[in-house]
Amino acid sequence: MASQSRAPRIVLTRPADQGARFADDLRNRFGNWIDIAESPLIAPRFVTAALPDGPYTAVIFTSETAVLAAQDLPGLPRNAFAVGDRTATAARAAGFDTSSANGDAAALIQLLTDANPGRVLHLHGQDTRGDVVGHLRRAGMSAEGAVVYVQDARPLTARAQDWLDDDRPVIAPLFSPRTATLFSAARILAPLWLANLSPAVDAAATLTAARRVTAAQPDAQAMLDAVASLLGPAAHP
Repeated sequence: MASQSRAPRIVLTRPADQGARFADDLRNRFGNWIDIAESPLIAPRFVTAALPDGPYTAVIFTSETAVLAAQDLPGLPRNAFAVGDRTATAARAAGFDTSSANGDAAALIQLLTDANPGRVLHLHGQDTRGDVVGHLRRAGMSAEGAVVYVQDARPLTARAQDWLDDDRPVIAPLFSPRTATLFSAARILAPLWLANLSPAVDAAATLTAARRVTAAQPDAQAMLDAVASLLGPAAHP
């Protein structure tokens, strides 16, 4: 089953849009010699949100998907806080005046407690980490949350499964605890090299890996650096 090509194999399990963007990032960083199988393990589905009674002075976004869902919700304030720069960019494009925490949930909570913007609404998926609302309430802020989307599980593509059944190493960049959990349930025979976005993702990836790294910070650039560390000298063909 092994290919004659010795290019690194990378399986991307992010949702389709984000996975395609990271595939472009990989090719821009390492060139077209790498082999990439895009195999989303989750796909977003918007749900009818039962929003708590307002008014609110700001909304909180911890994903770009939540920003997309928010565009169909009436009466939201234009002031927003985002966990990272890409989510903030998406929120600004959707018309929100957005501040970025440029980090993870802890950085976002710190930004919000420092800003103390008033009553806030966290729009998020069904599977969420960091307990943003709980932390804000314990800090004395008025905060509510609402589920605006779910992430439906998807199977691996045939190409990705073929690679995982082979004897050549496969690099798997994992960006969320949910995808890490789903990927951990897959049949994996190939030597596995894991790049995890954060300690929470690393903890959810209950896999035996020949090589394993965690990104220095939870963003795409740090994940590219993590992949480069796995490739070693091969990162510079």
